[in-house]
Parts: sequence; C-alpha cells; structure tokens
Amino acid sequence: MGIRASVVVCVTSFLLGALFTHWIADSLTLWKSPVTDEHLWTAASYYSILAKGPVEILYFLSVVVVLGATTILWSLGDGQAGNLMFDGGSIFLYGTTVVMYLYSVVPNLSAEFTTLPSHKLNSPFPRSLRISTLELASNNLVCSVALTGVLALQAGRWWAERADLEEDEQEASALVIEKEADDTKRKRRKERATGSEERSPKKLQKRRAHS
Repeated sequence: MGIRASVVVCVTSFLLGALFTHWIADSLTLWKSPVTDEHLWTAASYYSILAKGPVEILYFLSVVVVLGATTILWSLGDGQAGNLMFDGGSIFLYGTTVVMYLYSVVPNLSAEFTTLPSHKLNSPFPRSLRISTLELASNNLVCSVALTGVLALQAGRWWAERADLEEDEQEASALVIEKEADDTKRKRRKERATGSEERSPKKLQKRRAHS
C-alpha cells in the first residue's frame, strides 16, 4: 500500500512540476494586466517551441501518465472504504487532467502553434491565436489545480490510515494489558487454591492428634 501511494505522489508531483514550467508563458497572459501583444507573442513562441519538440518527450509523458493512472486504479480495486473515497476522488481529478490535455491542450498545440506567422514583439497579435493562447493558459491552470487536489487527497488518505493504525495499536495494547491482568488473576487464584489444598491435610492431622 505504501509503495502504491508513493508512486502516485511521485507521478503527480512530476506532472505538476512539468505544468509549472509553463509559468514562463502563462504568467504573462493570466496574471499580468493588461495583456499586451508582446506578452502574447512571448507566450506563443514558448508554446511553438513545445509543439516542435521531440516526439519522444510526449511518449515519455504518456508512460508516466499511464503509470499513475494504473497505480490509482489498482489501489482503488482493493474495495476498502478509505480507498473508495480518497482514490475515487484522485482518479476523478487525475482523469480530468488527462482528458483536458488529450482533447484540448494537445490538439490546440498541434493546430495553432506548430508554425507562427513572422512577427515582431510589437506586431499586432492575431485574434484567433490570442484565444488559443489564453485557452492554453487556462487549461494549464485547471490541470495544476486538479493535480494539486490529487496530492491533497493522497495526503488525507495517509493521515486517515495513520490515525486508524494508531487506534488499532492502542486497542491491541489495551487487549494485551487486559490479557496480562486476567492471567495474573488466574495465577493468584491458582496459588491460593494450591495453598488451601496444602493446608487442609495439616489441619486434619492436627485434629486427629488432639483427638
């Protein structure tokens, strides 16, 4: 169980870190006002570099994503109440991220950013490309929040399992103490019974001697 949780946390953290690298572009379009043409061209150039990157990077990310999803589903298959709650929420958020990337981010990158028109930083930014650039930034933000939720759920699961384990240990300790107390009482009763049996013949002998 600990290994599976570690894999989920490591995979999610890796993907979250990969999303944070887009802050180079997204900070210019989401968190700075006003959004100038220079900011948009900078963000579009960054996404164009990503779109032209080696396909091996996409394959590697796909393997990492599949590993994380498989691990969460495997843990969810245990059927425990804690797994159904925490891993169920995790797979929903994780799946939301995957679906958004497959059906929005990747097609957007492939369609709009493989080739950019010749431009200068102060050139007017095309309206259609502006929408795509802002949409990419929004999608990255949503995916980052979703993956952060996965980490929060896994942390909550760890805390809940730790609390249950401590409670079980306390109950086990109480049972051991109770058992030891019962054994001690039985031992004392046995000693008293043995002492009474030893004293009874002596009393009979004394009575016979007096008579």
